[in-house]
Amino acid sequence: MQLKTEKALLDRKKSQKKTLAVLIDPDRWTNELFFFLKNGNKNHLPDIFLVGGSLLSSNILNKTVNDLKQLKKPVILFPGNAMQVAPDADAILFMSLISGRNPDFLIGQQVHAAHKVKEANLEAIPLGYILVESGATTSVQYMSNTQPIPHNKDDIARSTAMAGELMGMRSFYLEGGSGAKTPVSNTMVQGVRKAVEGLLFVGGGIRDVETVMEKFDAGADIVVIGTAFENNPNFLKEIRNRI
Repeated sequence: MQLKTEKALLDRKKSQKKTLAVLIDPDRWTNELFFFLKNGNKNHLPDIFLVGGSLLSSNILNKTVNDLKQLKKPVILFPGNAMQVAPDADAILFMSLISGRNPDFLIGQQVHAAHKVKEANLEAIPLGYILVESGATTSVQYMSNTQPIPHNKDDIARSTAMAGELMGMRSFYLEGGSGAKTPVSNTMVQGVRKAVEGLLFVGGGIRDVETVMEKFDAGADIVVIGTAFENNPNFLKEIRNRI
């Protein structure tokens, strides 16, 4: 059964509303960024916040989640490993790295995290995470020790997403990775969109408003920005004005 956060995202999808997400790495979270978001125009906030990173401590994670909760937007965990569970978040993307062949990120980390998620009574959103080659060795690729799907292999991405859906995954994340030089191609987004029914996240290497709009037009339900916001918080305002 879908719960509150997932249902809200599905309702936006059904209403054909574009959902903008900002990915916050707690290791890079600052009081200046919090002040900017808290005291700026509320209409310029993203629709949801994702929180996670490759390396971070639980104390930093909990503080970041609690800060973001003050902004009255859904806060969803985007964990890099089993340790990144914060009870105060609204939900967690319970991910399996289905593009890779490393069993630790297919199921191992999930086994370690399961008790924590249950004990925290966190809403878990089953998600197939698909890493796509982006012209650089990203943090995800290095930490997970997996090979991404080649940038031009749309058919492999489609089949991977379809396999995830047949295994019961309700959402999918096409990801170029932090530090990506090239975002996931529009044709790959289109192909995966046609292949599966669930929520489709797209992120990595998105640095300008036109690319954001291209991903929405190609079929993304949720476009995720991260590094571009960290480098230029006003980028968020530019996107919101366009949307």
